[in-house]
Amino acid sequence: MTNSTFAEHPGPLAAALHLGRRVLATPTVGPLIALLLTMAFFSLKSDRFLQAQNLSLVMQQVMVVGVLAIGQTLVILTAGIDLSCGTVMALGQIVMTKLAVENGVPALPALALGILTCVAFGLLNGALVAGVGLPAFIVTLGTLNIAYALTHVVSNDLTFPGLPSELLFFGRTFTLAGADFTYGVVLMLVLYATAWYVLGQTAWGRHVYAVGDDLEAARLTGIKTGRVLLSVYTVAGLTYGIAAMLLVSRTELGDPNAGQTTENLDAITAVVLGGTSLFGGRGTVIGTLIGATIVGVFRNGLTLIGVDVIYQYLVTGVLVILAVSVDKLTHRSLQ
Repeated sequence: MTNSTFAEHPGPLAAALHLGRRVLATPTVGPLIALLLTMAFFSLKSDRFLQAQNLSLVMQQVMVVGVLAIGQTLVILTAGIDLSCGTVMALGQIVMTKLAVENGVPALPALALGILTCVAFGLLNGALVAGVGLPAFIVTLGTLNIAYALTHVVSNDLTFPGLPSELLFFGRTFTLAGADFTYGVVLMLVLYATAWYVLGQTAWGRHVYAVGDDLEAARLTGIKTGRVLLSVYTVAGLTYGIAAMLLVSRTELGDPNAGQTTENLDAITAVVLGGTSLFGGRGTVIGTLIGATIVGVFRNGLTLIGVDVIYQYLVTGVLVILAVSVDKLTHRSLQ
């Protein structure tokens, strides 16, 4: 058999190797392997880890950061970053709960006004990035501080317990396979499915990737890049508002200190661990969901084996640096 014939008709081993390379090149495979290895490690360290009730707890802990990370994924796909996501969410949940508890506003209008507050911040971020041309890092650093200040001014540093039951709906649970799951987890999965479809199957999604890959080239092909960026930040603000609603349903109160620090970092961490490139134009929301789950699994697993909280932050920081390093090397290889 000649070499040309062999190349045209590869054997089973060559075909398997080719298939393996294609599978490993899929963006979500690396994060998925990392998640499975992480789960295997903690299952060996703690008998409680793989119990259905504990895994459902992980998902309940993931749901808020997971929804935040959807908006963060959209922004990072356009080669931007949103440092304000957690603080905007915190302001949204204070608006919701204060209106409902102190001002007697019915639950649904209070929820809507809280979500619209977050949308307004997303619109402001988008207008400054797309319209004025300011760097996303600087813009969102500024709005982070604005949202932080407004959260404490509006709340007067008070918490708001005794919420109407309608505000707590997504914190209610149902039983599946012997474990309790909240409706908030279901909503998170629906949002991920929607984002996956929109990014992969619509013109808007293709434009988001094109803008992140090369803004000038996208503009020259006729894509209205300013509108795309404005819409991305606005939709991101919407997801932060939904995350605020889920945070309220999980904690059952309005807390001005909730979401101010760790959620900002965890959302970015989830996106990076999920394989979305900080250089824009490459990544998937399914990878982000896996990344958010990795963060949740690490936090839960380290708690189960008795690791102090401060070391959990250390491990998370190391994971982020490793993920960004891999992203940088991948970006260089593609150039």
